[in-house]
Amino acid sequence: QVQLVESGGGLVQAGGSLRLSCAASGRTFSSFHMGWFRQAPGKEREFVVISWSGGTTYYADSVQGRFTISRDYAKNTVYLQMNSLKPEDTAVYFCAARRGGSGFYTSSYEYDYWGQGTQVTVSS
Repeated sequence: QVQLVESGGGLVQAGGSLRLSCAASGRTFSSFHMGWFRQAPGKEREFVVISWSGGTTYYADSVQGRFTISRDYAKNTVYLQMNSLKPEDTAVYFCAARRGGSGFYTSSYEYDYWGQGTQVTVSS
């Protein structure tokens, strides 16, 4: 079993930055693929980025060049650095983990564990 706890959300002006953290329990963090998703009011949960266990990353077009995912294996933590934030980035951000596999994994149903979410609000 893996527990994920996000933190770091908040209110920021457009053009600003935030860093989200996702702390994972368990000793198998390094073998998990880690993803970030977001969900705006009235919309479906949307893929943001994945970090495969080997370190390769893939970003949604909407955040490419502005967001950066990183992993601290010693701390069992994954981070999402968000720069140049826009009002359309406003959403609840979720951390997710998947137990291995060799697929692309950009759909929420492909993940095994989820955090509780953290609110990010970007004002114009």
